Amino acid sequence: MVCVPGSERFSYRRAGSNETVPPDQSPPASPPATTTITPYPDGPYLVRGDFVVADQEGNELRTERRTIALCRCGKSRMRPLCDGTHKLIGFKAPSARESWPGA
Repeated sequence: MVCVPGSERFSYRRAGSNETVPPDQSPPASPPATTTITPYPDGPYLVRGDFVVADQEGNELRTERRTIALCRCGKSRMRPLCDGTHKLIGFKAPSARESWPGA
């Protein structure tokens, strides 16, 4: 999955393939494998499974593992990957969905 910065539009690309589904279309109905994204309390998003991490131009960022941690605090020196800085700065965020302010 490739996130387009500044919007909530996504394009999808199968791992190991250049086949891309544009943001205005639905993602593939049955992906070849499961990808799980888990927000850890006060920590990163853990991404497990078959996935592709790409920059905003669509260039694939090399990952060597089937599980990676994506920075959620914004202070990592290895962004988009987590380097543990969230522990040093006291980052706080729940693992569950947060309620919308005023809702």
